[in-house]
Amino acid sequence: MKPRALLSWSSGKDSAWTLHVLRQRGDVELVALVTTYTEVFGRVAMHGVREELVRAQADAAGLPLWTVPLPYPCSNAEYESQMRAVIERARAAEVTAFAFGDLFLADIRAYRERQLAGTGIEPLFPLWGTTDDTPALARAMLAAGLQAVLACVDSSRLPSTFAGREFDTRLLSELPGSVDPCGERGEFHTFCYAGPMFQRPIPVSVGDVVERDGFYFADLRPRSWLDSVEVPKPLS
Repeated sequence: MKPRALLSWSSGKDSAWTLHVLRQRGDVELVALVTTYTEVFGRVAMHGVREELVRAQADAAGLPLWTVPLPYPCSNAEYESQMRAVIERARAAEVTAFAFGDLFLADIRAYRERQLAGTGIEPLFPLWGTTDDTPALARAMLAAGLQAVLACVDSSRLPSTFAGREFDTRLLSELPGSVDPCGERGEFHTFCYAGPMFQRPIPVSVGDVVERDGFYFADLRPRSWLDSVEVPKPLS
């Protein structure tokens, strides 16, 4: 019997690619996606993506979504309290593994390992590598058909014009040399709307870009068929 696993889901390309890799490997049974969101805003913590879009992702991935509401502002103690509740729920569901899309930040990995120590739930890092691996990883994602848009940009690392842009080969070629191609150091965060991990694309449109707390956020909105309808002009 395969181990039952959760997947930490940020709405971005790395967690989406982790889902794809896990399914290709086939060595775990995925139980659900786990997303933290800021309750007062109804948006994913850090990424600023609407909860509605994350639910659309989970539906397109064919997996349940476990949402973890966080207060704003949220202390580390409050975050850890909410995550302990997730672990208890996972144990009740006979989950024995928790997968993360982390790439190379050793301190983040060590933190996750400490939080899961003694719980009976093993942390998994399917994409783990080094800083030298991320350029090839970014290209592999794109070559496989992954499509994403930059939802959030660190204003100290990139100008506002990068917020709302497609994550594509042109963007990779225009990133400053100091910026990781996958944004692993928090230079940018993405929303993945299509790729081999989904049964269908998630229609999304890019709204206004706003600055908040040192970050530029592109307001991503669910796109309906109405967005593509041309409104008739009045006759003169």
